[in-house]
This record gives sequence, structure tokens and C-alpha cells, in this order.
Amino acid sequence: MKIHKPLCEAVFNYEKAKVYPLHTPGHKGGRGMDHSLLAALGKRAAAIDVSLMSELDDIHCPEGCLKEAQELAAQVYGSDSCFFAVNGTTGAIHAMLIGALKPGEKVLIPRNAHRAVAGALVLGGLAAVFLPPEYDEAFGINTQITPEAVEKALAADPYIKAVLVTSPNYYGLAADLKAIGEIAHSRGALLLVDEAHGAHLGFSAALPPSALQCGADACAQSTHKTLGALTQCSMLHVKGQRIDQKQIAAAMSLLTTTSPNYLLMASLDAARSQLAARGAAMAEAALAVAEKLRQSLRDIEGLKVLDSGILERSEVAGFDGTKVTVNVANIGITGIEAGEILRENGLAVELVDRNNVLFLLTYADDNEEIESIINKIKEIFHIIKKQNKPVLALSNNCQMPVAQQILSARQAFYADTEAIAFREAAGRICSEQISFYPPGIPVIIPGELLTEEIISYCQSMLALGLPVSGSQDGSLTKIQVVKQ
Repeated sequence: MKIHKPLCEAVFNYEKAKVYPLHTPGHKGGRGMDHSLLAALGKRAAAIDVSLMSELDDIHCPEGCLKEAQELAAQVYGSDSCFFAVNGTTGAIHAMLIGALKPGEKVLIPRNAHRAVAGALVLGGLAAVFLPPEYDEAFGINTQITPEAVEKALAADPYIKAVLVTSPNYYGLAADLKAIGEIAHSRGALLLVDEAHGAHLGFSAALPPSALQCGADACAQSTHKTLGALTQCSMLHVKGQRIDQKQIAAAMSLLTTTSPNYLLMASLDAARSQLAARGAAMAEAALAVAEKLRQSLRDIEGLKVLDSGILERSEVAGFDGTKVTVNVANIGITGIEAGEILRENGLAVELVDRNNVLFLLTYADDNEEIESIINKIKEIFHIIKKQNKPVLALSNNCQMPVAQQILSARQAFYADTEAIAFREAAGRICSEQISFYPPGIPVIIPGELLTEEIISYCQSMLALGLPVSGSQDGSLTKIQVVKQ
């Protein structure tokens, strides 16, 4: 398999040609860039921030180096088509749903889907049928949806055209995609997967199989989350004949800027090349350093560490060991407090919730610093433990209230709206979505009914210090609702 980087090479060759840029971007290869930013980026990075030159191909109709780069990515992952996404996995999810389904068609969605999915419902005029995921009380987290629940939902509504699954979820828990896919396909529905947290899957038997290996028709991946691409870089893969790949290409083009950043796209090409050359070694390195951290935290009395024991739950078909989730309730602090203490000591974590703190490890953590970092984390938790704080009762903070859909997301988004006091919004139809980020899972989306339970839940999340995402008012003093 080729491991060269056709898009990277084209960009580097253009830079070497020393062509004077009488075109965008306006900083002209760094000549007019703010000096502090130029110093941080480096002159070469600024020089290869180029525009749409003929020798650099066109993301909207790739025929040269970009086409080859996407084809090589498809080969690495085993898809029939790969599309580079420069608007993150949010853009890839939008294109996947809009390209695979027609306005008005129904899609079965787990309630813990990312807020990007709600955006696709609005853009595509799609109808959602929500399915609650299972729940693990020991850690206070949602796990996965079951094949049995999917089969029951599809049997109850034969008009559902697709099943969307978030797998693995933020905590590294994978659904039984193979069984869910077989059920969906037997009823004429597509299997679409939000695989944002699984771009590294499929390269080691010690990791869950990838969505494509399990029979997914399409999946969207965040290449930047666990691999070597720059932030915002993702891929959309399509496999098989159930989806019109030309329609997906049209959706991607519709939703993609006409001025894509070549630094971003080149980083996707480079990340793919790394996988092709040493994907298995990268996976093994990430797993090894994650297990070192996991084992060191197991030694601290009171900490509860999520591990492969979660596979005893029937709905969890795989566990991504590169995610280290630690429940801190028994040492008397919240996950939010743990994250703040770690940050004060120069360590930034991936996710915090009421009960847990999550460390994300990748192949890049297999370095000379990691031993001292693990020791530092262990020392911080030892110090907290010695303070003998009272044990916190576990909070079901991920067990969100069930929202009732009154209007479609698209109807509510485009309806006449008004801003009212959030505390007084019970009984009104929401016209925006409320998420707490991370993980960016909506508590309510446009078209759903605000209730006292939902308002109370959101206020408790605010009290914990979790930031609001999606709402126009980050303090949730006001909320946009459909006019009566």
C-alpha cells in the first residue's frame, strides 16, 4: 500500500516554486501576517496557507492530488469513498445525513447523539425517532443502545429509513454495530455511524472493530481527535451500494467552503500516511500508555477506573482502552473539581462530568514525558485523598430527562420565536438547543417541550460549572421559544 502523501507533496512543491501570490489569502504567504502569529506558526506554515491553485486540485471536484489522497484514505479504512472534511465531524455528520436521506424521512437516533445530529435534522428537514441508551449507575454514564431496542423501534415504525449510532461514545464504549447493522439492513434501513471518537479503530485486535468493519453504510470520523491531523479535520466514509455516493459528494460540496484550508487538508493526508505506515504500532502505543495510567490510578483507594469489565454489560460490545475514565466521587470531589485541580497543576483533561474525569491517550503520549506526567496525576489524587473529604453520592447527571417532541426541529428553528425567562419556560416549545460541552449532547433540541424537570436539570448542570453550548444565552437566563 502506498504511504506517500500526494496532497502534502503538491502543497510543498508549490511552496518551493516561490510563486509570488497575486491572489488570496491577503497575508500573502505570511508577508502581511501579524508578527507574533507568524513567529508562532513559522514562515513555512504561513507560506503554504495557499488558495485554490490548479496544481493543488479542488475539493469540490477532485481530479488530481486531492482525489488520490482521498482514495488512499479509503484504502486504509476499507471504504469505497472517502471525503476530506474541513468543518470537523459536525460537517461530515451533516453531509452524511443530508446526502443519505430525503427531507421528511425518519432516522432512528440515540438520545445521547452529539448536537451536530440535531443540526442535520434542521438542515435536511429530517424526522427524528429517539431511542434512549442504556445507563450505568456505577459511573453515572450512558452506555449504548441495544440491538433489541433497535429491532423493536424499526418493527414499530416501518418508515424509519436509517439508524444512526454514536459508537464509540465519549467514554470509549462501542455498540454492537454488527448486530444493529444486520437488523437495520434486514428492514431496508441504513446504518450510519458517528465514529468521531473512533478514527483509530480497526488497526489493532485489542481495540473494538471499526464501523466499516461492522457493516456500516457510512461513518464520520474525527481524524484530529486521536490521530495526527490538525484540529477541525475529519473524514466521511461511504461503503456499499445502499447509499448514492454521488449524492453524498453533492452534500459535501454543498456544505463545504469554497476556500478550504490546505494546511488542514494536507494534515489529513499526512495522518493517513502515518496510519498506512504504522497504524498497528500507533494503536499499541496508545493502549500501552493508557494502561500505565489506568493501573497507577487503580492503586489509589477510592478511585474507580472504567475498564474492560464494562463489557459485562450486554449493550457494550467493545471498550476503547485509550480512554481512561476515573470516577472520583469516593474521594469527595466532583469530576469538575478534579479537572480544575489538574488544570491548576498544568494538566488539561478531555472531559469532566459530575462523577468522572476522562483522560484521552494517543500514540503521541508514548514519549519521555509520560512517566513524569503519570506520577504527577497520581500525586495529585493522593493529595486529594489525604484530605479525607466526605464521599459524594453518585449523581445521575448523564441520565437526562426525556424530552417530548411537538414540532419537527426544522419547523421550530424557522418558526417565529421570542425570548423568555428560562425559569418560566415550562410548557413552551423550545426553538434552540441546549447542550453542556463536553460532551455536547443536547438536553433539548428545537421542537421539543420544555418541562420543569428539564429546566431543573439544566440549572443543576449550570451550578456544577459546566459550560452551555448551542443556546444563544450561555447563562440560560433567557431561552428562545416558539411564539404561541
